[in-house]
Amino acid sequence: MNFSYYNPTKIYFGKDCLNAHPEVFRTYGRKAFIVTGRHSARTNGSLDAVCSVLKQQNLSWCIFDKTVTNPTIPSVREGLDLLKQENADFVIGIGGGSPMDTAKAIAFLANQEIPDEKLFDRSCYQDKALPLLMVPTTSGTGSEVTEYAVLMNDETKSKSSISTPYLYPKAAFLDPSFTLQVNTPTTRWTAIDALSHSVEGILSQKGDPMITAMALSGIAAFGRCRKALAQGKFSYQDREELMYCSLLGGLVLAHTSTTAVHAMGYSLTYYKGIPHGRANGLCLGGYLRLTETVYPDPVKRILAALDMNDSQEFQAYLDMLLGEREAITKEEIERYSREVYIRRNIPNSLLPPTREQIAQIFREGFHI
Repeated sequence: MNFSYYNPTKIYFGKDCLNAHPEVFRTYGRKAFIVTGRHSARTNGSLDAVCSVLKQQNLSWCIFDKTVTNPTIPSVREGLDLLKQENADFVIGIGGGSPMDTAKAIAFLANQEIPDEKLFDRSCYQDKALPLLMVPTTSGTGSEVTEYAVLMNDETKSKSSISTPYLYPKAAFLDPSFTLQVNTPTTRWTAIDALSHSVEGILSQKGDPMITAMALSGIAAFGRCRKALAQGKFSYQDREELMYCSLLGGLVLAHTSTTAVHAMGYSLTYYKGIPHGRANGLCLGGYLRLTETVYPDPVKRILAALDMNDSQEFQAYLDMLLGEREAITKEEIERYSREVYIRRNIPNSLLPPTREQIAQIFREGFHI
C-alpha cells in the first residue's frame, strides 16, 4: 500500500467556531480584505460574526461584496484593485464557492502580475499569495480546503482552475448555523456537488485507500440526509451533516482533482447557466453506471455508503431531486461532447469515457 496526502489548512468545525478561536485572525495581518456576496453573508450572520471577531482582535477591515455567481476574471480584477487601494494584508472569503474562489484568486494575484491569458498557466505562479481565511456558508464546494480557484474561461468556453498549493487557505471556519437559511434548491445543488467530489475521488485515477475511506465517510453523511433533501426540510443536524459531507468532499478533491463529471458539468454551466452542483447531478448517475460496467466494486462501495441497492436506485433519487430538466438540443450535446472530450479531467477518470459515451451521458441526463 503506497499513498501520500497533504493539506495544510487548519480546520475549525462546529457551531460558534469563529468566537471560539478569535486569536487565529491576528496571526495573519492587521487589515482584512473581506470578499463576499451582496446579501447572504449579511442575512445569515456570518459577516457580522467575522467583523465582531476582527473588532475584538483590534484589526481593521474593508469589504468587497461585488462577487458574481461563477466568478469571472474581470470580477477578480475589480476586487484586486480595491485590495491594493485599501492596503489590506490578508484576505477572508465568506460565502459559497463563488466568493471563496474569488477571494482565493484575489489573494493569489495581490503580489504578482500575471496577464489574463497566462492566468491558468502554472509555470507563471510564484509563492506570493496573501494569507487566506475561509468561512463557507453553503455546503458543497469544499473550496475552503482546496488548492483551486475556479473561474469562467471564455477561451475554453468552460470553467478553468488556477491550481497551485499556494492557494491553500491558512484556516477554515465551518459553522453549520450559517447555512440554516439556505433555500432548498441551493441546498440540493450544493449537496450534489459535495457528493460528486467524493464519488469522483473514488472513481479517479488518483484514488487510494486513504482517499476512499475519507470519500466513503462523506458519501455516508450525504446518505443520512437523503430524506431531508427529498422533503426540503432541514434540522441543524442535517445542516451539520451536509457541511461535513462538503468538507470531506473538498479534502478528497484537493488530492484527486475532478473527472468527467465536472468536465461535463462545466459546459452546462458555461453555456446554459445551470448551477454547478445541479450540472454535476445531471451527469453523475450516467458516469456511475458507465464506470460500473468495468469497475463494479468501487461503485458497489459507493452505493453501500448511501444505503442504496443499485445504480438504478441512485439515478431515481437524483431524478427526484433534479426534477424538470432544462431544454437542450441534440446539436448542443454533440458540440459539448466534442469540447469535453479534450479536457484534462477526462484522463483522470477511472474509466475515461469516449466522445460518444460522453454524449450518451448527456442524453440520459436530459432524458433525450
